[in-house]
Amino acid sequence: MQKRVTFKTRQGFELSGVLHKPDHTVTVAYALFAHCFTCTKNINSAVNIADAMASEGIATLRFDFTGLGASKGEFADTSFSTDVNDLIDAAEFLEAEYEAPQILVGHSLGGTAILAAAKDIPSAKAVATIASPSSPEHVLHQLEPEIEKLKEKGEVTIELAGRQFTFKQDFVDDVKSHDIDIHGLRKALMVMHSPVDEVVPIDEAETIYKKALHPKSFITLDSADHLLSDKKDSLYAGHVLASWARRYINAKELPSLESKNEEVVVASRAAEGFLSYVNANGHELLADEPEKVGGTNLGPSPYDLLSAALGTCTAMTLNMYARHKELDVSNVVVNVSHGKVHAKDCEDCEDKKVKIDKFTRSIRIEADITDDQRQRLLEIADRCPVHQTLHKEVAIETKLEELEE
Repeated sequence: MQKRVTFKTRQGFELSGVLHKPDHTVTVAYALFAHCFTCTKNINSAVNIADAMASEGIATLRFDFTGLGASKGEFADTSFSTDVNDLIDAAEFLEAEYEAPQILVGHSLGGTAILAAAKDIPSAKAVATIASPSSPEHVLHQLEPEIEKLKEKGEVTIELAGRQFTFKQDFVDDVKSHDIDIHGLRKALMVMHSPVDEVVPIDEAETIYKKALHPKSFITLDSADHLLSDKKDSLYAGHVLASWARRYINAKELPSLESKNEEVVVASRAAEGFLSYVNANGHELLADEPEKVGGTNLGPSPYDLLSAALGTCTAMTLNMYARHKELDVSNVVVNVSHGKVHAKDCEDCEDKKVKIDKFTRSIRIEADITDDQRQRLLEIADRCPVHQTLHKEVAIETKLEELEE
């Protein structure tokens, strides 16, 4: 799930971001991602890495630095220092609106900025660089043909990756002023780099790794190019990062559910709204409510689960009957919807003043059979055990369990 967000920097500029949250699992931690030099948050590698991390339960924010993409401000007035400050402001935004980031990830110069910002983001426990230079001064290689002209005129416009960017001498001076203390990082570090990177040589990754203290790890990205243009490379990086980071962060603890004697066990925390953790005879899943009623939509609602029970039981019953009668049935599809209707709409209901639950079941039978056989299968659908249970009077016995000391 992707959610567009905005936040303001200490200079008052509004920055544009996208927060990737897990679709069908609980968020166990938050991460902050920094894109490469003159790129935007929408570069494919950034999107893929954020998607991969979110699929592992780690919500990830990618955003445009000041003056880039959809963020406000003028790029010509920015510097490496403003990028570092943007990252700190983004971390504070996450802390205020969601949860402080425990994981910091940066690609190319974004990774160098992450190394510089990490000391001012106290919540961060795991830091990762991808194809990053060890010093921001490395970026001056891209400006080299115009460095003398820039020094003379104080401002030049340079074409990078097919786009025009204006640089001021202040940018050069700022880059040269930074001396990043990698040795004093005091956070777990992952260095990811490709040995065939033609933009930032792998020697830069070696420098980062050697300067850092343990715990530190190195992952080679094999044949990946600098921008991780091949989707499989960026997805690989994201999944590896998520797995590695869990060793060092305080991941959200999920309830421990033991299912005994073929029971269904459900646990729900008051602070998490409608979100419920389910163990159905050893099969774990989530239940929730839609966002429109205050849920987080991480799982089916109770009535969705009840409809699913009717649908699955119907399909199982029809296929079992077809096998028994040796009918040429290849597939059974059951659609079930649930709603409340006034009793007056129900011909068989005695009390016309109340609302009743109504399940609408639509069955598609993909088969080479006669019309009479189809009609018989329709009759068999009503014999499915869950269907019959819903029509019977049901007794529910409830008791309180004693809390263990």
